[in-house]
Amino acid sequence: LGKFLDVPLHKYLGINKRDNIYSLYTIGISDSLKIKQKVEDASEFKFLKIKLGSKNDKEIILKLRELTDKHLFIDVNQGWSDKYFALDMIGWLAEQNVMLIEQPLPKENFEDVNWLNERSPLPIIADEAVQTINDLRNIKHLYSGVNIKLMKAGGIRQAYRMMQNAKELNLKIMLGCMTETSCAITAASHLAPLADWVDLDGAELISNDLFAGMKIKDGALNIPNLPGLGVEKITK
Repeated sequence: LGKFLDVPLHKYLGINKRDNIYSLYTIGISDSLKIKQKVEDASEFKFLKIKLGSKNDKEIILKLRELTDKHLFIDVNQGWSDKYFALDMIGWLAEQNVMLIEQPLPKENFEDVNWLNERSPLPIIADEAVQTINDLRNIKHLYSGVNIKLMKAGGIRQAYRMMQNAKELNLKIMLGCMTETSCAITAASHLAPLADWVDLDGAELISNDLFAGMKIKDGALNIPNLPGLGVEKITK
C-alpha cells in the first residue's frame, strides 16, 4: 500500500520521524572470552541488552563492568523462579547502571510478578507475558511496560495498535524483535518513534541477510524514506 501511494510506511501511519533513536545490542549468556568479544562487536552501540537467568548472573555483570560503563538493559527470559531472589538481584543491578529488567519471573506467576513490580527499584517489562493486544489489559497492573514485537503481535498493523493501546494504559514501550532479516527489522523500524526503548538488532546478529533496508550507524536507526517499507532484495 505504501508503494502504491508512494509514501514510506511511517508517513502512511502518521508517525513523525525523529533523530537519535538508538537500538540496544544483545549479548547472550556467555563465558568471559565471548563476552569480551561481544562487547567489542557492540562498540558502536550506546546501550547493551544482557541476557541473564543462569547461575553466573553476577559474574556476567561484573565482567561487563570491567569492560564497559554503558547503560545495561537486562532480559531474564523468565529465568528467575524466586521473587525474593529476584528482588535482591534487581536491587544489586540497580547499582550497576542497569535501566530495566525484562521478564524476570515466569509469566504465569501473576501474584509474584505483581509483588515484585510493586517493590522493584527498576521498571519491570513484560515480554513472554504479552503476545497480542488482548493480553495488554491482563498485565497492565503487573508490569511497568511491555516489549512489543511484530512477530508476536501479528504484523505491522497489530503492533501499531498495541503501541497505541499501551500508551493509553500508561505502559512504557520497548519495540523488540526476534533474530530476523532486514525485511522484518525495517518494517518494525517505522514504528520506532512511538517507543520508549528500541531493540532492533536482529539483523545485526545474522550472516545470511537477504535484504537491505534500515541501517544502524553509531547505534542509531536510519529509517528509510523510500515508498513502503524501504526494503530492497540483495542480488548476488
